[in-house]
Amino acid sequence: MNSNYQMEIPRRKRPRPPTHQGMPHTQIGIQPVPEIHAELFRRCYSLPDVQNRPTVISVPGARALWLREDLPLAHPEVIARGREFAHIHPDGSLHVGLPPERAREAVSKGWAEPHPMAQYLGNDGMVMLYTPLDMDELEVVFGLILDSYNFVTGRNLSPEDAFSDVTTGEK
Repeated sequence: MNSNYQMEIPRRKRPRPPTHQGMPHTQIGIQPVPEIHAELFRRCYSLPDVQNRPTVISVPGARALWLREDLPLAHPEVIARGREFAHIHPDGSLHVGLPPERAREAVSKGWAEPHPMAQYLGNDGMVMLYTPLDMDELEVVFGLILDSYNFVTGRNLSPEDAFSDVTTGEK
């Protein structure tokens, strides 16, 4: 396992999509690319101890990234409800909890925007990641999802670590 894994966040090439600033906090007019969306799901639900469940806090059709009940958490305070540390909206965007400084970097580089409730909830790391529309964008978005996973769980997986378990069948 790599120690202190954290990818460098490149500047996003596409402009930010329009979004609803109220609730529900969603993108406007963005549709996921089926192959990219399927790969996003494959990667997210390949993470150790992550279950694919219906969301308990988002819009109908959103899928929770739910951590196993017996998994110790390093930062349970960033989870809004239950064990749902992130969720994928039907449009392919995601809400995740990141360390606040990492969230600010993702926002400044064009990959995310703060959740409208983040300040109210006292969670400055709560952001919406925009829908990845190609494989390059998916690499960055998944890296940020992995940052959220590592922050919440206290683990330190790199993408290679996460997928090595999947390819070998070991957990």
